[in-house]
Amino acid sequence: MKGKRRTKETDLYPPVKGFLEGQGYTVKGEIDDCDVVAVRRGDEPVVVELKLTLNLGVILQAVARQRVSPTVYVGVPRRCPVLRSQRRHVIRLFRMLGLGLLTVEPRRTGARVEAVLDPDVYRPRRSKRRTGRLLREFELRVGDPTPGGADRRRGLMTAYRQAALRIARHLKRRGPTKASDVSGALDEPRARAIMYDNVYGWFERPSTGIYALSPRGRREIRLWSE
Repeated sequence: MKGKRRTKETDLYPPVKGFLEGQGYTVKGEIDDCDVVAVRRGDEPVVVELKLTLNLGVILQAVARQRVSPTVYVGVPRRCPVLRSQRRHVIRLFRMLGLGLLTVEPRRTGARVEAVLDPDVYRPRRSKRRTGRLLREFELRVGDPTPGGADRRRGLMTAYRQAALRIARHLKRRGPTKASDVSGALDEPRARAIMYDNVYGWFERPSTGIYALSPRGRREIRLWSE
């Protein structure tokens, strides 16, 4: 029994050619290193790079084509694994780079091309909320305890964790303490909320309004000290 024939880049050409001709373009293949070039009177030429997958090399190649035209697409099979698993991220990257994206179903019958994204000038939308969060974390973090590129799986030394460690160490020295006394002693207005939320499992309440260091807290604050 013969195996299924593997798709080739040339299999993507007829559907893309038909798609563009349907919009009034004259289309030719392999012009000056470009896989597909489509020309229509009064418009910039359209350049399409046909690839079976997406990777950095493909993206760099498409960006290089922007030197000859602002209207550059990458055409890939509709079932391209990278696009299926990371579609949202791929589209966002292409939008940032001003590239277009075509998906192609290269079947002999029912061939179909979809313009997932058209090339356009990228105008990023600023998020004031995220910028504010970034600057708050920068200001609240004491010193520079975490080098850039650190392993995030272990957890980062954030401003919140720094505050939780100060509280945990205070409770280790003083024993069970009222939340208001912890807040006053450390000049930390977030103390009550940090102990109550107990994000890291470091605190426990032996009685109403009184907080103490949990067994887990005793173990883990030593690790962070190291």
